[in-house]
Amino acid sequence: MEIPAIPSNADPSQNNQITPLTPSQIDTAFSSTTTNLSSSSLNATILSCSNDYFAAASNLLTPTPPIHRPGVFIHTGAWYDGWETRRHNPAEYDWAVIKLGVGSGIVHGVEIDTAFFVGNYGEEVLVEACFVEQNDNGARDGEVSKPDFQGWTTILPRQRCGPSQRQGWKLPQPTQPITHVRVRMYPDGGFARLRLYGHAVPPPPPPPSTTAGTTSTIPLEELSSALMGGLVVGASDQHYTPASNILLPGRGKDMGDGWETARSRAKGHVDWAIVKLGLVGGIERVVVDTKDFRGNFPRAVRVHGLLWKGEGEPGADDGGWVEVVKGDRPCQADTEHVFEGEELGEAARGEGRVFSHVKLTMVPDGGVKRFRVFGRRAV
Repeated sequence: MEIPAIPSNADPSQNNQITPLTPSQIDTAFSSTTTNLSSSSLNATILSCSNDYFAAASNLLTPTPPIHRPGVFIHTGAWYDGWETRRHNPAEYDWAVIKLGVGSGIVHGVEIDTAFFVGNYGEEVLVEACFVEQNDNGARDGEVSKPDFQGWTTILPRQRCGPSQRQGWKLPQPTQPITHVRVRMYPDGGFARLRLYGHAVPPPPPPPSTTAGTTSTIPLEELSSALMGGLVVGASDQHYTPASNILLPGRGKDMGDGWETARSRAKGHVDWAIVKLGLVGGIERVVVDTKDFRGNFPRAVRVHGLLWKGEGEPGADDGGWVEVVKGDRPCQADTEHVFEGEELGEAARGEGRVFSHVKLTMVPDGGVKRFRVFGRRAV
């Protein structure tokens, strides 16, 4: 079965275009402009691997930082929060194949975290990728999963890794969309996490909906979702958990996968997050979900939007922000707050008005689990 790969094969000479990053540089380069496409919270999954005798390859995709449990042993040996293979690998490297949970994505950077792997870390890494058309069925995943699949293109040439540390690399820009990756670990050992920093590519629009006696209409979509390419591009405070969590699919599992700020003490304080919509469009419904936030939900929220045409990204105080939801909306604990119809601001309900960015403001601070903006993409 023939599967299309990324259009051009990587040349080993591109290695001099790879920019190594320290842990602080990783966060600076990617935390406010990308999402981790290889996270299980974005539905990424392991399709196959060469070996995971000591610790499952699926741990690579865990969204939270690795943890350490010294002195804890299971039937195969010491417990590790990561992917660990057998010793004495007869092959050149161990490998794991990952299917992204988004339709396709653009990758700007790669991180390998070897946290708590000291005498058993993988010494080198190489990352490959391929693109499979979205309308292909599951049989294609079976082909990509095979060790002899020939459609891979290198996006990160072979790089050295160190013990118990984060190491990252900024890739040459731009990259092509991908749907699958294969990480090679030389020669064997353990990696705690693989993080692919980038953004989802919005899928083609679904077919217009029609009903008897009516004209077709553009379907309603979640314009803000990380699965559609939505990104948090700025936030006032991310003391406990990152604001990027508010764009994840589903309602999550606990307070740890939402956005929570530090307690404020100054009079008039508010916290805010700016979201670049994955799809520019008109807004018809806004959902602010405080699931799992019971003693620390915001007293109220505000929602504003704009169509940004300037350089870079808009700031919280830039001109042009208009009310998407009318006024301050009181919040409750552990509740999905849905705003639509007359609860939307006049600008949002204006004929033909579209938005590229939205701003969620918490009054005065607290936690929000999900922030969803539904509308119809601009055509």
